[in-house]
Amino acid sequence: MLLLPLIEPYRSLSIIGMCKNAGKTTVLNRILSEMQETGKTLGLTSIGRDGESVDVVTQTHKPGIYVRKGTLIATAVEMLKYCDISREIVGTTGFPTPLGEVVLVRARSDGNVQLAGPSITAQLAKLAGTFFSLGADVAIVDGALSRKTLCAPAVSEATVLCTGASYSRDIDTVIEDTAFATTLLTLPQQSNFSEEERAACTGKALFRMEDGSLCPLPQDLTLSDALRSPAYACVRAVYVSGAVTDALLKPVLTAGKRFEGLILSVEDGSKLLIRRGTYDKLALCGISLAVARATRVAAITVNPFSAYGFNFDKDELLSRMQARVNVPVLNVLEDVRVEDMAWHAEDMRRIAAREEAERNTDCSHCCGNEELI
Repeated sequence: MLLLPLIEPYRSLSIIGMCKNAGKTTVLNRILSEMQETGKTLGLTSIGRDGESVDVVTQTHKPGIYVRKGTLIATAVEMLKYCDISREIVGTTGFPTPLGEVVLVRARSDGNVQLAGPSITAQLAKLAGTFFSLGADVAIVDGALSRKTLCAPAVSEATVLCTGASYSRDIDTVIEDTAFATTLLTLPQQSNFSEEERAACTGKALFRMEDGSLCPLPQDLTLSDALRSPAYACVRAVYVSGAVTDALLKPVLTAGKRFEGLILSVEDGSKLLIRRGTYDKLALCGISLAVARATRVAAITVNPFSAYGFNFDKDELLSRMQARVNVPVLNVLEDVRVEDMAWHAEDMRRIAAREEAERNTDCSHCCGNEELI
């Protein structure tokens, strides 16, 4: 067992990727396989389309999603024709997608499925409850590109973060960016604002003053205006009710002021949409980050094989990632050799053929006559 000991304590789980082709479906299949031995009933859905044999963007191989009899599936109605399981439709959700309404299906045989579930956090949270009411023991959401909101505690109790060679040709970039994403997802829990105070917040932010009093951000002030104002010189903590972005923080960071010991908190790590440079500048200004609802990263999985025709040394990727983060790091393709991966070789041939075709394409109709340049 590779992943099961790390995820078994949780009733709901999300799988998110640093990029496309990071190995999410491989991880999902590994989880489904290991979970089968526990006898638990699984509920399964996805943001975006998953389970197709060839990626519609990169035209590279994708593993199918193989489920066992009894699994509950939430997918768009148009995806049912691509599922080769015997099935029973047990309900509808009213959740629309470009591929039709999301319906609830119980697998009556083993087989491959294609998934396309809801894309709204509230719908995903409600869907997990529906799975449980139908007898599921565990709910799993397979993520989509850049949708880290899936890891919000409102959706899942824990998350598995997938990364690998498809993110970048530079192994240093893969490791450092994944480590930074993990840092944001595993920030410490704040203690300055109660759940009731956060729920009652109707504005953009709340301030906790040094004397313990609570002060909402006035509607006519921005966060940076307030923090630079003498009237808010005694602020010890700030809670931002929505997303925190680079644009929101830039005026604060360029104010030329130190905010020694100031704690800036958000609801959970998915609300922090900032770059590593911004995070570092906050620390230099004396501002630390915290969350109201901590995210549990059950594991990071690394995929040394890129969908774009190259690969990393799997031992180097694994060991270096393990050295950079404080959560378990696994390679779910640990026992697979490059020469045994026929689909990887086929992807490389397909990519080479596409690049050759692009080089030979006549672009004179759109690029103009070079003699005129």
